[in-house]
Amino acid sequence: MPRINPEILVWARETAGLTLEEAARKNQRLADTRRASAVDKLNTLEHGMAEPSRPVLVEMARVYRRPLLTFYLSRPPAKGDRGADFRTLPAGHTDADDALLDALLRDIRARQSMVRAVLEDMEEAERLDFIAACRMEDGPAAVLASLRALLDVDLVDYRKQRNPTAAFRLLRARAESAGVFVLIKGNLGTHHTDIVDTDVFRGFSIADDIAPFVIINQHDARSSWSFTLLHEMVHLLLGQTGVSGARAENEIEWFCDDVASEFLLPQTESKSLAFSDNDDFEGVVERINQFSSETKVSRTMVAYRVWRGGGIDWDMYNRLKSAFREQWLREREERREQARQRERAGGVSPQVTRRFQLGTSLVNLVRRAMSSGELTTSKAASVLGVKPGQIGLLFDVGRPSWEEVHEPP
Repeated sequence: MPRINPEILVWARETAGLTLEEAARKNQRLADTRRASAVDKLNTLEHGMAEPSRPVLVEMARVYRRPLLTFYLSRPPAKGDRGADFRTLPAGHTDADDALLDALLRDIRARQSMVRAVLEDMEEAERLDFIAACRMEDGPAAVLASLRALLDVDLVDYRKQRNPTAAFRLLRARAESAGVFVLIKGNLGTHHTDIVDTDVFRGFSIADDIAPFVIINQHDARSSWSFTLLHEMVHLLLGQTGVSGARAENEIEWFCDDVASEFLLPQTESKSLAFSDNDDFEGVVERINQFSSETKVSRTMVAYRVWRGGGIDWDMYNRLKSAFREQWLREREERREQARQRERAGGVSPQVTRRFQLGTSLVNLVRRAMSSGELTTSKAASVLGVKPGQIGLLFDVGRPSWEEVHEPP
């Protein structure tokens, strides 16, 4: 076995966001003994005073979320590329949060590269001229016009949908028709662990001119999915690959937010919601709740549009944001409890939920590639992020209606 560079062990642990003590506790192959503690054993390995056995390396690969071959590199690889980082991070942000995010984005980038290669091998690759077709200097109105022309979504039809998720599905279908793969993902493989919070990541775009990707954090409010999709579509129009967070406090994010929000809620409409200093706060919340339900957009976005239009001041906007976040957290916990009850009762097939999150375009591409022999079962499983034995089940389920899909607990 090749000698392991101890710098790799340190790098893998630190980029996983783990302290020496945390990593030793998670590694089941480094149990305490009378001669040495698990921490001492790991410290010895990281200082090159002992060589890790293969079982220990296999366990490290699991704990650090790294391929086993990573540990045989001669030196630590360069930091994973998130593209541009458009986020404004909260005060409690930690290295562990970014370790989860980087693991998620590594997975997405690998899958996107495979999708591009499949399209090229199947001779289905067509350069998409809308990628990087716009500039911020063009102004929000010009970029909005390009976005509307690309998606061709009538706002009346959008609002006729029975709920915000059905409205999102309409918007997503148009984005996929334009050539964009739209995935809903917010964890590293399970619904119960390794969740990447919306404060860390809300959306991610890969502005590839053959296989552009948009990733939406599944843990965000469903009423926000359409807005996030449009926000990331603006990044694609600008040719920007990068990650967005829950807070927009820089020029690029303000620009994308303004275009996306004007798409869903024109300023001429939001101005009808102007409030005075004498209005009761609970009354303001109730009016925005009602307007949000009618327009199929999130409550926070309605408040944002009213603020941008001068209908409320900055302090009121932030007060409303806090109130709507608390309201959403309560509703999310109620939905998760309902989902847990459905799971205990046999609930919805995981394949139905998985297919919804992957999107029709990606599932259909993998099906065609397997039929033509361009993708093996193992590679198809990697593209879809499932086990090889689950692929057939994904193909068997029909296009799910929202009533068949639940939010993972």
